[in-house]
Amino acid sequence: MGDVAEIVGGGTPSTKKSEYWNGNINWFSPAEIGNQIFVSHSQKQITELGLMKSSAKILPAGTILFTSRAGIGNTAILTRNACTNQGFQSIVPYSNKLDSYFIYSESAKLKRYGETMGSGSTFTEVSGKQMRKMSLHIPNINEQAKIGNMLKILDQTITLHEEKKRQLERLKIALLQKMFANKNGYPAVRFEGFSNEWEHCKLGDVADITTGSRNHQDSVTDGKYPFFVRSDKVERLNEYDFDTKAILVPGDGRIGEIFHYYNGKFALHQRVYKVDNFNGINELFLLGLFKYSFKEHALRLNAQGTVPSLRLPMFTNWSISVPMITEQERIGVFFQKLERTISLYDHKLELLKKVKRSMLQAMFI
Repeated sequence: MGDVAEIVGGGTPSTKKSEYWNGNINWFSPAEIGNQIFVSHSQKQITELGLMKSSAKILPAGTILFTSRAGIGNTAILTRNACTNQGFQSIVPYSNKLDSYFIYSESAKLKRYGETMGSGSTFTEVSGKQMRKMSLHIPNINEQAKIGNMLKILDQTITLHEEKKRQLERLKIALLQKMFANKNGYPAVRFEGFSNEWEHCKLGDVADITTGSRNHQDSVTDGKYPFFVRSDKVERLNEYDFDTKAILVPGDGRIGEIFHYYNGKFALHQRVYKVDNFNGINELFLLGLFKYSFKEHALRLNAQGTVPSLRLPMFTNWSISVPMITEQERIGVFFQKLERTISLYDHKLELLKKVKRSMLQAMFI
């Protein structure tokens, strides 16, 4: 590494000297890096005097910030001049020898090396001297640049899809709050053509609620039927207990956060509730209602503000507001399509990340 880049540590000005702080020089700490690819603005800034009175050094744009202690191996590419505290051994590529994105794409290898070579009694730390000794296999700078640029485009595509997914998830949360009736019996947002007040009823009046009889250890690998247990992971079984259209709600664990919808043959854990045989209520609408307000309903029944487990009366006595069946159907289908779109982005992200892993394995030594 020392043949193709300069390794630069950081430093911290005295926190007792106010004239060292609140300047215009970005000064990064390891906690700020996270999963970012590019960084430009730090949470704290130092002054020219603070820089002069510390061991921190100005790093140019294109530097790979590498955390060297207390969580070795987080990396990010600097997009403007900045400096860091002593928790970094940053890699400043020589422009004609090492491409920034090429070496950034070797982050996993950098992390493994740092963790292997690091030492220390209080906390593990890898030194600049050790980083300079790291062995690299690299092509000429032109090939590095082409590889780096291709991986940069792939990372940007992944980031774009992640942001689109986050936007859709935020939209879903906002619409769940707007499209279900509030206390006055009317939702804030409705489809055109609907204006009637929503009616009140209890869940036990419009659906049947029961539990399964299986234990978690009943599951088998590659079973024929889905086996719903007390988590968001769906196990498998070669036998089924029910053949129905149902909403499935774990009775323990992350109360009010996990809901499954399934239509067909499935097996069920003894602490998972099955809501089915819907009478005058659309199952997809009810699924949205569960996601919108069931957790709040369950918490309200417990003075401690937590619910260790659900009981049948929490379901049967749950007071809900419902519109006419045609409006229910519109709402239910809308949220189903929205969730399918979110799942599509999940699938795309999995494929893109798989492509990236394959490329990293095939294009690097």
